[in-house]
Amino acid sequence: MKADLYSQTGEKKGQVELNKDFFEVPFNGDLIHQALVRQHANGRRAIAHTKLRGEVRGGGRKPFRQKGTGNARQGSRRMPQLKGGGVVFGPRNDRNFKVDMPRKQRKKALFSALSLKAAEGQILALDKYEGEVKSKLFAEMIEKLPIDRNVLVVLSEKNETIQKSSNNLPNVKTILVNYLNIADLQKYRNILFLEDALAKMTEVFGEAGASVTSSMERSEVLDLAAKKE
Repeated sequence: MKADLYSQTGEKKGQVELNKDFFEVPFNGDLIHQALVRQHANGRRAIAHTKLRGEVRGGGRKPFRQKGTGNARQGSRRMPQLKGGGVVFGPRNDRNFKVDMPRKQRKKALFSALSLKAAEGQILALDKYEGEVKSKLFAEMIEKLPIDRNVLVVLSEKNETIQKSSNNLPNVKTILVNYLNIADLQKYRNILFLEDALAKMTEVFGEAGASVTSSMERSEVLDLAAKKE
């Protein structure tokens, strides 16, 4: 699998080879969905909060006498059936939304999403970006590239020129290769890798990619054997 390599001026310089361990993995929609749900769930914050009967104010004495009023007997104004009382089974800010997923499955989902982008021609490479920190110049460069709708720019390390130049662009996001995640891959249509970021992927995901690919190849062989039977 190869991706087109462009210069800062928008000129096509050639192609770069994409590592098959990351960009030639069979598509697995179920696993991608599972990883996306996990990431969104783990990013949730429990904000809504209701008070239990022991936390609301008041209720120091019996609201009215036990007999003779015609009402049902009540022991405290903090009872949930009374106005101003506690809430039963309401939302609490200590709720835990965490969803677990094995690391190998997360890697496999990430590589599957990257492979789909590569197969659809939505992965591009940029040799380098140099210049002053200016959003206008960076936006002009993006317009010269075959980018549709929005783009995720993947860096090998922090680059203040690119990061500050793209901060004000609504359809551009920069991310370090170490923090590639399934949610951003689903949100952004095009992925623009700096050339050195592609090289660093082997350093960051190398062993994980090889192990995931080998395990997937074994599962594919078993699936084919089962179908033949």
